[in-house]
Amino acid sequence: MNQVALVGRITKDPVLRRLSEGRFQTSFILAVNRKFKNQQGEVDADFILCTTWGRVAENTAKHCGKGSLIGVGGRIQSRTYEREDKSRVFITEVIGDEVRFLATKRRTSDDLYDDTEANVHSADSPGRDEEQENVSANFQLPQEEKDGLPIY
Repeated sequence: MNQVALVGRITKDPVLRRLSEGRFQTSFILAVNRKFKNQQGEVDADFILCTTWGRVAENTAKHCGKGSLIGVGGRIQSRTYEREDKSRVFITEVIGDEVRFLATKRRTSDDLYDDTEANVHSADSPGRDEEQENVSANFQLPQEEKDGLPIY
C-alpha cells in the first residue's frame, strides 16, 4: 500500500505549467511540522516535494499562496535521472491526488503561470479576498487548527 496524508504550509507560491500535451502540472514544497521538539526546544519541519496534475494542479495554483495551510493526499513516487556529468539524481516526491484548502493565503505574485514553458497560456490571476492572513514565518500548526483536523 502506498498512501500519504500530509498537512503543512506551502513554502512559496505554486506555479502552474501547461505541458506540450495540454496537461497542467504544479510542484510545490510543503513544510510539515514534526510532533516533537529538538534539543533547543524548537519544533522542526520536514520540507516535502509535492506534485499535482490536472484540475487539482489548476486549483492549487489558483487558490494557494506562500504560507497556505493545506492537506495533501496521494502517494510517494521515486524517480532518477542522469546529469550531463554522468552523476545520478534520485528524487522522492508526493504525487497529490487530492488537496484540501484549510487556510489559504494571498499569492505574493499575480503570475499564475510559468513563462518558461513553450506552450503556456497567459491569463489574469483572479482577485483574492482582502481578509486573507499575512504569511507567517512560523510553520507550527496552531492548536485550534489541529483540533479541527482529522489528520496531522
